[in-house]
Amino acid sequence: MLRTQKLGEADRIITILTKRTGKVRGVAKGVRKTMSRFGARLEPFSHVDLQLHTGRSLDVINQVETLRPYGEALVSDYPRYTAGTAMLETADRLTVGEKEPALRQFLLLVGGLRTLVEGGHEARLVLDAYFLRSLAVAGYAPALSECARCGAEAVRAFAIVAGGVVCGACRPAGAAVPSAETIALMIALLRGDWQAADASEPRNRAECSGLVAAYLQWHLEHGIRSLKHVERDQADQPGGVRAGAKWGTREVWESAQDPHISRA
Repeated sequence: MLRTQKLGEADRIITILTKRTGKVRGVAKGVRKTMSRFGARLEPFSHVDLQLHTGRSLDVINQVETLRPYGEALVSDYPRYTAGTAMLETADRLTVGEKEPALRQFLLLVGGLRTLVEGGHEARLVLDAYFLRSLAVAGYAPALSECARCGAEAVRAFAIVAGGVVCGACRPAGAAVPSAETIALMIALLRGDWQAADASEPRNRAECSGLVAAYLQWHLEHGIRSLKHVERDQADQPGGVRAGAKWGTREVWESAQDPHISRA
């Protein structure tokens, strides 16, 4: 379940990312009534099995069976809850068309929520890994090992408008200059190398988060609203953005808005 919105006095429109048909919107009739037979099952973060009746504009939800109630474990942990909320919003944004197959995005989201609930890795690392992999599935994977423009191996900076790391000759104005350890962390998250990711330093994690979030929002051409809560939590942690990370989301985002730079 990605999100819900009220409809009339007792109904809700439920936006769902499905395994077979991608994003679907359905109406849950009477779900807001106290005696609703499946109201509690139709909440964000829930992995459910649905039976829908095809309607003219919106499908109608007839039956719901809960497979994994991820929300129950996330609501009591603020960092993981906000990270999960950002995942749901990103999945919603990246699957634009309704009823268009999006199996890989579905599997990524389910896997990301499961990893958050298991608690084996820091919540923001899991979120950044999800961002990078979902971008890759959508065709927007950042270049991290060689220059995004000329293919040179001697990289010097990270430029959102160029598509990732760039060499000195290709570096545009306003490009960020993250540490080599930060780029290595991004590579580890994209590849699923959790041993390397978990061993990273807080400063590199904060720098990585700023770059990844800014890169994601640049390609979506819209901000992820729930990220402001994730960043607030991170800023309060040792080594967080306010504690000295050079390139937070805002700094990278503003550099990408340079009026002299056009989108690739």
